Amino acid sequence: MTEQLHSAGLYTRSEHIDSWTVRAAKPLSYEVRICEDAFDLGSTALLEGAGTSTGTGPLRRFVVIDEEVAVLHGERIEKYFAHHGVDFRLHRVKANETVKDFDTAGGIVEALDAFGINRRQEPIIVIGGGVLMDIVGLVANLYRRGTPVLRVPTTLIGLVDAGVGVKTGVNFNGHKNRLGTYFATSLTLLDRSFLATVDRRHIANGLAEILKIALIKDQQLFALLEEHGDQLLATKLQGSPLAQGRVAAQVVQRAVHGMLEELQPNLWETELERVVDYGHTFSPTIEMRALPALLHGEAVCLDMALTTVIAERRGLVTEEQRERVLGVMGKLELPRWHPLLEAGLLASALEETVRHRDGQQRLPLPVGIGDAVFVNDVTAEELAAAVDELRRADSRVPAATS
Repeated sequence: MTEQLHSAGLYTRSEHIDSWTVRAAKPLSYEVRICEDAFDLGSTALLEGAGTSTGTGPLRRFVVIDEEVAVLHGERIEKYFAHHGVDFRLHRVKANETVKDFDTAGGIVEALDAFGINRRQEPIIVIGGGVLMDIVGLVANLYRRGTPVLRVPTTLIGLVDAGVGVKTGVNFNGHKNRLGTYFATSLTLLDRSFLATVDRRHIANGLAEILKIALIKDQQLFALLEEHGDQLLATKLQGSPLAQGRVAAQVVQRAVHGMLEELQPNLWETELERVVDYGHTFSPTIEMRALPALLHGEAVCLDMALTTVIAERRGLVTEEQRERVLGVMGKLELPRWHPLLEAGLLASALEETVRHRDGQQRLPLPVGIGDAVFVNDVTAEELAAAVDELRRADSRVPAATS
């Protein structure tokens, strides 16, 4: 039986053609852009690309916005769209991990249907944090089998993590992001000015994901957090281009670049050894079990604290490096210990992660500060010993004071 090529990408396996193999490729390109004010009246960034006018009427935009963001920024956002003559609907959504589900997604779809959009020329715009961007990304991917979406993250974790990749998802059956897809936005605008109205704890929440990038690939970023972390937290990464503002801009730029550098060659996770999974082995279980007591970045930090101790016990991290890491966590007002760090729960969490990573642990551990290695042999006994050691280490490292 000879394989024959009858047209580009279409293969048949017999002369009478009773079997077909279809091969196709779709190029992917999306932009993540730092900007000073996404809703400056002189900016047209949110009206670019797929959303150009067809010439048959005014631009139309369905805008999904976090209800808290709407209270703080809704007036100027509405003024922006009105200024540009846009026919828009501002759909407010309560967004947090407790309502990151199909019901919330369904409510967005119902409002979207009521407004009505052209699926290629009128992209959905989402303004909010990582939870809302994940939900709206899933809606956009499913709606008419794919509708463009533009993102304006308003939290730090949205700016440096959730807003720069291609993952979408909702929680289901007690599991974090159990249902989701890969779907690229057309454009993400990173506007640091939104952080001025984010509360201190949520700034720390985002700094945890920045610390992740520092620990597994960027010593210079770690040094910036070590020296300036408390001030970054206090100023909410605001400030002029001089002094503290320059540091904040550099921290965001390095974090985003580092994240994209890891994601770009492996967007669909065909390779399951991903250093950006550092801090995400035990944290999904911890976060969902503690919900709503722990934020995502806080759960990630607990995971990183534990795995830093595991790495030290294996000789991958020195005691001095471990103390520095735990010290920065304290400076960023992030938790290093929680009662849910219990050996039995952690062993179950690792089993769940093994299923997620196709039968192997593929667990990233730090090597010093700024590098990582993958292991597949962490045991329940090792987890129990690391938990005990972390509890003692946490008690020795002073916590930061607000």
